[in-house]
Amino acid sequence: MTSDQISQFEKKMIIRNIEATDIEKIIELQLVCFPNMHAWQKSQMESHIRIFPEGQICVELDGAIIGSCSSLIVNFDDYLEQHTYSEITDKGFIRNHNPRGESLYGMEVMVHPEYRRMKIGRRLYEARKQLAEKMNLKSIIVGGRIPGYHKYSDKMSPREYAEEVLQQNIYDPVLTFQMMNGFTLKRIITNYLPDDNDSMHYAALLEWNNIEYKLSNSKTHYKRSFPVRICVVQYMMKKIGSFEEFAMQCEHYVDVAADYKSDFVVFPENFTMQLLSYLEERSPSLAVRKLSTFTEQYVELFTELAVKYNVNIIGGSHFIEQNNRIYNVGHLFRRDGTIEQQYKLHISPNERKWWGINGGSKLEVFDTDCGKISIQLSSDIEYPEISRIVAEEGAQIVFVPFCAEDRQTFLRVKYCAQARAIENQVFTVTSGTVGNLTHVDNVDIQYAQSGVYTPTDFSFPRDGIAGECSENTEAVIMAEVDMEILQRHRKSKEVLTFRDRRTDIYSLQIRS
Repeated sequence: MTSDQISQFEKKMIIRNIEATDIEKIIELQLVCFPNMHAWQKSQMESHIRIFPEGQICVELDGAIIGSCSSLIVNFDDYLEQHTYSEITDKGFIRNHNPRGESLYGMEVMVHPEYRRMKIGRRLYEARKQLAEKMNLKSIIVGGRIPGYHKYSDKMSPREYAEEVLQQNIYDPVLTFQMMNGFTLKRIITNYLPDDNDSMHYAALLEWNNIEYKLSNSKTHYKRSFPVRICVVQYMMKKIGSFEEFAMQCEHYVDVAADYKSDFVVFPENFTMQLLSYLEERSPSLAVRKLSTFTEQYVELFTELAVKYNVNIIGGSHFIEQNNRIYNVGHLFRRDGTIEQQYKLHISPNERKWWGINGGSKLEVFDTDCGKISIQLSSDIEYPEISRIVAEEGAQIVFVPFCAEDRQTFLRVKYCAQARAIENQVFTVTSGTVGNLTHVDNVDIQYAQSGVYTPTDFSFPRDGIAGECSENTEAVIMAEVDMEILQRHRKSKEVLTFRDRRTDIYSLQIRS
């Protein structure tokens, strides 16, 4: 046979990443593979490709997509083993994808019925394993369906059914396949998929361990801390004569936080404006541009303090100039030396009028060695959508550095911080400036009562206040918040304002 004659018998199978042009085909494939279950929405698949394109894989045979799998990366310590599919996948949008996580979480594997027994599923699992090895991930975790269980539910428990499958006394099309591909059973999950009637809403939590995994110093490994100790600085704005004097004042507070073995120390919004007290620039718009020239010194100072004193620092906020525009930026200085930024989103009329501040355009959730956190500068906490979104992405503590010139402004921040803690079942932490900075226009008077706020229920302090400073005095408070209690509270208490939202009639989504 000639090569031309042979070529007519050739079939071309390709394993590749899913692209935007494949979305409609993937949805059609899902409807064929799981006719009694909800298919992906186009917006969910667009989110998968935008957030983690490497984890979305398909098998193409002669131009037709015959199989696919979808994944995200998680730090599994951030979730309960008794999680739901909706929780672990962020309702299918994977905005909770964590590039610093240790495990690849498998959301779905599907193979067209006409192409089964061609080892398409095995190819997809091998592609996942190769991805885990390439990205140096510790494991692959899946919540596997047990679609054969409904035939045995009157005779045995889900656990007994899984044991019988393990002993090969029962064949289950999903669980048996996963066992054959090197996955081990960890436990049975209840109420995993509400529309999976064949599995009676149960799933098997399974794990494959990457034996090539290498612990790397460049990879940050996070685990939720129980409890978390927070040091809140109610910062006195007073005249100083140099940056060194400012640095000495800041180091004092970080040293105090470290003495009490704090996990976080929190500084207020705009507290670096104290530097303007010796710069002798009366024009507010020119003053903030002068202030932005201290950015490198500010970042270097707090990075060094975070590492030296082994404490995560919420570095208040500092004005930064980019592309001839000024932004108000909050900073997280981790104790491992890494840095994150959150630009203030909602700019007040005074900030626009006096300083020409521009609003940021991206909302962040940060991983720390004590769990996921968010930073919301002052007025950002007054917009409930922001806290709801970060809570949905896993944030458990919302830090609110603020700067208020009068009691009314301060109370808006305080009451909104308490409301956000109740609405989203998170901890909120406020840190404000006090004192009179007579040498700086528009920063001349301050009003604050900083605090640490909790949900209001029997598991938490009375009045939902873990700690609070006296009003309008230079002060430091220490408070502890227990992440384990918060996690249990979100799952099991009668008043569940976060879990019981009517997402069937309303939802929030960040516009890309």
